Amino acid sequence: MAVSTNGSSPPALKFLIYGRTGWIGGLLGKLCTAQGIPFAYGAGRLENRAQLEADIDEVAPTHVFNAAGVTGRPNVDWCETHRVETIRANVCGTLTLADVCRARGLVLINYATGCIFEYDAGHPLGSGVGFKEEDTPNFVGSFYSKTKAMVEELLKNYENVCTLRVRMPISSDLSNPRNFITKITRYDKVVDIPNSMTILDELLPISIEMAKRNLTGIWNFTNPGVVSHNEILEMYRDYIDPNFSWKNFNLEEQAKVIVAPRSNNELDTVKLKTEFPELLSIKDSLIKNVFKPNQKTSKA
Repeated sequence: MAVSTNGSSPPALKFLIYGRTGWIGGLLGKLCTAQGIPFAYGAGRLENRAQLEADIDEVAPTHVFNAAGVTGRPNVDWCETHRVETIRANVCGTLTLADVCRARGLVLINYATGCIFEYDAGHPLGSGVGFKEEDTPNFVGSFYSKTKAMVEELLKNYENVCTLRVRMPISSDLSNPRNFITKITRYDKVVDIPNSMTILDELLPISIEMAKRNLTGIWNFTNPGVVSHNEILEMYRDYIDPNFSWKNFNLEEQAKVIVAPRSNNELDTVKLKTEFPELLSIKDSLIKNVFKPNQKTSKA
């Protein structure tokens, strides 16, 4: 493979993006348009090698972005009862795309997940000790997370792949049902656990910059620090709806209304922050990129 990675300057850009109908894929297209970067959406199915090769022949991209895959609707519980479909998209499809890109000398920016860890004795809740890029996933509570951890381990062998561990993604579009804030404001009850999260308004442009720099390997793709459900909902009340209220319940009570357990963790962001020193902490990014643009209250 003749791909130049990690820091070399690319030629004139053209992106091939998979995941046209998805949230991140759609936002990527808008960002490319705003930045004047030529792009096209892939038409092929990820698990169909011939279709992927035809896409690359037609588009002739400099970089490929994978924002496709199965997360389940309305949530990851869907994956528990659709295991073959989940494997086909998240494992077979992702690996096929990585392999085709490697054969063509192309860097693949792969939007993955950080929901493959859970707080443990070495990374206790509230300690500020986050899981690093080289740490072995320890969360196997959901089938979705199992497939994601499995494919991440295999992708380590592909030197052309940039794996971005996204967690609990948030954007300034508070009407989007995939937005973590939108989700928890609509729940009857929420748990209150600090977590690493990804502010897409800030981090998706960084992922484009990572492609320009031909960065590869695994990256914890979250804003530094953690924020809890209650802290987010307090911001929502202060900036958006002063009459908003919510109720909490604990993990044991939550377990009664979901099929698969959920991942809760803090990811270490030293690697990403070193490459992009301007990266804001999760709470600062929430205020600047999400709540202030949507502000409806008189909060200063």
